[in-house]
Amino acid sequence: MPEPAPAAVLAGRHAIVTGGSRGIGAAIAAALAARGADVTLMGRDPSTLSARRERLLADGATGRIATEAADLADAGRLTAGFESAAARLGPAAILVNNAGIAPSAPFAKQTLADWNAVLALDLTAAFLASQRVLPGMIAGGFGRIVNVASTAGLTGYRYVAAYCAAKHGLVGLTRALALETAAQGVTVNAVCPGFTDTDLIAAAARTISAKTGRSEAAARAELARANPQGRLVDPAEVAQMVAFLCQPEAAAITGQAIAIAGGEVLH
Repeated sequence: MPEPAPAAVLAGRHAIVTGGSRGIGAAIAAALAARGADVTLMGRDPSTLSARRERLLADGATGRIATEAADLADAGRLTAGFESAAARLGPAAILVNNAGIAPSAPFAKQTLADWNAVLALDLTAAFLASQRVLPGMIAGGFGRIVNVASTAGLTGYRYVAAYCAAKHGLVGLTRALALETAAQGVTVNAVCPGFTDTDLIAAAARTISAKTGRSEAAARAELARANPQGRLVDPAEVAQMVAFLCQPEAAAITGQAIAIAGGEVLH
């Protein structure tokens, strides 16, 4: 049987992308669809998910594209969403844990509710989602789990203590799970973007502007200066690394936390 064309290297593989309707998640979904994967876009807003699905189809996706609305911070709804996704497109061979939030406040002003909300979506949801898909991956002899962490999972930042804690935890989960599954055809990796040109950064710039009186453009420029290249990361740059890690050719890469940040973090 001939080898599949590079563009279809993921044909027949079901990929679930959480937070897949916008930003980094949308770019990842597009990169996986471009390689022929069947993709389930998972998130909270049905209309945004539906619009992203239509965009992928219009852009020429050859695999099936489905949506699944679920509040991933709710364990019961997450479980139901993954069961529904598997019933529609089959067991997941690829899981991208991308959904997350990053509210900012001085540590003394962060409440327990804030802390719990960040950990529930940024860390616990990845744990639960991975548990949902792993049995099928192991049974099928192939699996790719990619956790979208952050440079905040490799270093510290002011005013986002909960986010840093969650992303450090996500990197630790990645490494532990990679070792447990290394001999079972499953790889588990994390990508750690620096400040990326997404709605999250736009919101951060608005917050900085409101608190300091500086313009949003000045706030964005300040965030970009954290990158030695002097720019924000493009979501497509993150997506291309994720797509590579999901391919069969990346079978020897597991347990890694790959910084995509223009040299901001060296480790």
